[in-house]
Amino acid sequence: MASFVPTREETLADLRRYTEDRLVEVACLDCLARVRVKKNSDHQTSVQWTGQSRSDCQEFQRRGEAPGGRDVHKPCPRLMASIDEAVRAGDVPIGAYDGY
Repeated sequence: MASFVPTREETLADLRRYTEDRLVEVACLDCLARVRVKKNSDHQTSVQWTGQSRSDCQEFQRRGEAPGGRDVHKPCPRLMASIDEAVRAGDVPIGAYDGY
């Protein structure tokens, strides 16, 4: 249960701006799982997965079948390569704007 549920419109607008603004949809070039991505710097990448994209990711499915299950902190290398390619192509801009 959330300890803080924003109700003021200004707070909700900030929340949307932080969690939604500048997210770009990127498809994995291998399994076609679609995630939303934002890069605030060369070294920072935010990736938002959906239930569908987690199901579509073949790498995550293979890891989930391994003893001990999938390490949730290890990214899918195929997806990360796809994101890197989208950045090189100019589809995912780099840089924070107004702190986001």
